[in-house]
Amino acid sequence: MNPELEFARKTALAYNALCRPLCQELNLPQTAFDILMFLGNNPSYKTASDIVEIRHIKANLVSVNVDRLVREGYLMRQEVKEDRRKTELICTEKAQSVIRRGQKLQRTFFDRLLENMDEQTRNAFFAAMKIMEKNIDMILEETK
Repeated sequence: MNPELEFARKTALAYNALCRPLCQELNLPQTAFDILMFLGNNPSYKTASDIVEIRHIKANLVSVNVDRLVREGYLMRQEVKEDRRKTELICTEKAQSVIRRGQKLQRTFFDRLLENMDEQTRNAFFAAMKIMEKNIDMILEETK
């Protein structure tokens, strides 16, 4: 198997495994949890289409899980005054404690990924990521 693909697959599996106990406790599917965390971590993104576009979750899965999160009191829908065709998704007070717990879980996951990595290696990793991000930006600019 392609090593890059295998790394991405294992990363997703490990993250989902770490999330599983919290999702089970909350009786939330992983996708609903992911949507809630995306909205909580990225307040500038507020619509279902943002979730589809940025998180690459299929529209039908976003729709089903947003409906569930609204029904269970984690999200509210709010019409956008400037464009009534758009609906913003607002995290409720009930969602805030879940988001805080999820953010703690995400920090733990990231810390575990960097475990056993010395400072020099961490710095090199983050420097490489910055270079890659600049390269990605250039590719995107060239292909506009």
